[in-house]
Amino acid sequence: MKARVTTVALLPVLLFAAAGCGGADAPPAGKAPDPKGSAAASGTSAAPGASGGPAGSGAPATPKTSGSKLERSALEQGDLAGYQISAQSNPNAPKGQPQADKKACQPLADVMGDQPDPAARETVNRGVGSQKQVGLAVAASVSSYTESDAKRLIVRLREAVTACGTGFSATIGKQTGSYRDMRLAPYKTAGDESVSWTTTVAAKGASAQVHLVIVREGTTIVRLTALNVAAAQQKARVPQEVADKQLEKVRRAG
Repeated sequence: MKARVTTVALLPVLLFAAAGCGGADAPPAGKAPDPKGSAAASGTSAAPGASGGPAGSGAPATPKTSGSKLERSALEQGDLAGYQISAQSNPNAPKGQPQADKKACQPLADVMGDQPDPAARETVNRGVGSQKQVGLAVAASVSSYTESDAKRLIVRLREAVTACGTGFSATIGKQTGSYRDMRLAPYKTAGDESVSWTTTVAAKGASAQVHLVIVREGTTIVRLTALNVAAAQQKARVPQEVADKQLEKVRRAG
């Protein structure tokens, strides 16, 4: 599994930071997680109960009362029963901003990088690993924008999915990945507006089915990206409960 996660992590997509936080080796629902956690398997070190609840327990996390609004908006361990949440990034995941080979597709490449695009004022990233569906990994991030930039981003993403449906390539560092079969996908959220799509990502001889959901809530943009690191060819979907909890935290942060 470590080798598989490392191979998949070569794909230039933000979500592969999530592969190190429990998605790859998470136990079936109803069983306790390995006390070392899957994070240890991929070189990260998420601390059990770091936010007030035991790892994977689903016990309510201690609400943050300090830090920026965005930091208070980010998911923490204990926020979601049956999930491991980590602020640690996968050391194998590429860093930086992917560059698309087609100008019209750059907004799609932007949302898959460490930082979503230059207009984002601040970004906080999390990795979410499911203990209910073995292998399901979700990258969750929150970014702050001006209201006009946040609205413009949703419009640009919708246009880009339509324009780039047949595919494009993106390069980050010396690594290049291809994105094909972009398709808008229905997905209900409680945010002000959203866009959701699926795509197939390929790099270094590996490929994966990926689902992305981008939501605007006021001046905050939420990015949620999912795949199954144990069975990358299976269609993945961002769990509704993850999206709902993330948006709830954004609203509660004020």
